[in-house]
Amino acid sequence: MSLCKSFGKDKVIFATAEDHAIPSTVELPEPESSPGLILENGDINWNCPCLGGMATGPCGVDFREAFSCFHYSEAQPKGSDCYDAFKTMQDCMANYPGVYKQNLHDDEDAGGMDMGAMLDDEEEDPDKQSLKPEEPVPSSASGSSEVHSSSPAGSSTVVAQKS
Repeated sequence: MSLCKSFGKDKVIFATAEDHAIPSTVELPEPESSPGLILENGDINWNCPCLGGMATGPCGVDFREAFSCFHYSEAQPKGSDCYDAFKTMQDCMANYPGVYKQNLHDDEDAGGMDMGAMLDDEEEDPDKQSLKPEEPVPSSASGSSEVHSSSPAGSSTVVAQKS
């Protein structure tokens, strides 16, 4: 038989071995699903803790405009039409270094992203380059030639052919 005692707002229950032998009859309510960043209807959940308060800070309006532009963008690559919105947000953040210091340009050394550089470097990305056709390259005077071929991963293959 259990014993209950109240101490102000606290309630202490002393349970016996017999109390633990009987299965519990307590039923917990179903857990509520948390919506996450994107709601079921496809809208952005500005109250999501994953945004870390960015939507409500001093540059919250600029952040929401830039993030909305990216979310609803149909351009290829996605968000490439949002450069101006992200630049406006970045300029606003530069005016509040005490609030956004981890998001400023000096973060690039730690792996930060610069959208302008990302768009400019797109053509130089080796993973997006197409394979070049094999070209014979003359070699030594021995009369052999080499065929060079490269892969998207940056490795190359050399095949020697004797003529």
